[in-house]
Amino acid sequence: KIKYLSGCRAERDGGFTRSRRVGQTPVYSTFPTDSTEIRMPLKKAEQILVLILSFLLLVSQPGAAEQEARLENIIITNTRDGLLIYMNVEGAFTEKMKNAVLSGVPITFSFFFQLHQVRNIWIDKKIAALKIIQTLKYDSLKKEYIILRSWGEDKFLTADSIEEAEKLMTNIQGLTICDIQKLKKGQQYQVRAKAELSKKTLPFYLHYVLFSMSLWDFETDWYTIDFIY
Repeated sequence: KIKYLSGCRAERDGGFTRSRRVGQTPVYSTFPTDSTEIRMPLKKAEQILVLILSFLLLVSQPGAAEQEARLENIIITNTRDGLLIYMNVEGAFTEKMKNAVLSGVPITFSFFFQLHQVRNIWIDKKIAALKIIQTLKYDSLKKEYIILRSWGEDKFLTADSIEEAEKLMTNIQGLTICDIQKLKKGQQYQVRAKAELSKKTLPFYLHYVLFSMSLWDFETDWYTIDFIY
């Protein structure tokens, strides 16, 4: 059985805060430092300019502000075979993301999990490290949403609405972190969990425009739970 030592904590800068978000990583742009002139075909330059102006207009609209993504309802439990985690992500989907999915842009979420044995004298021992992904795309012919998962028995799921698809994308239910035989009775352990939007989701030419403006980028804190098995 699992005995919790503390509630879920969000880790920041080597310490812990409760339900506080880590600040966004600064985005740096590199510009030429000499007087070399950069040339590109006029038609291509016009297309890029129109694209940038379109997204700038989108940002200026109400509700375009970035929202905070966070992990909630994290539960660590076990069966006779494995250590399991349940959780969900809140604040991950924006209206722009939903509209983009309808337009044919796939969305991929990555989830990271770590399990350590806590040791007072020695460095904590890593027991397991796991990454899973879930991808959402819209089939305009069948009018349904498709969710592809890298884990679980059902790796191919479908949904009739964006609300149902969002729930399937942001909920992790009964993911096995490790075999229970790797844990020792009476020992203290720590589970860390994190979620982020995969930066490979968008077409290459949209990466710099969207992510440098933080329109789509989200990354939660590392959430930590300590327990004794």
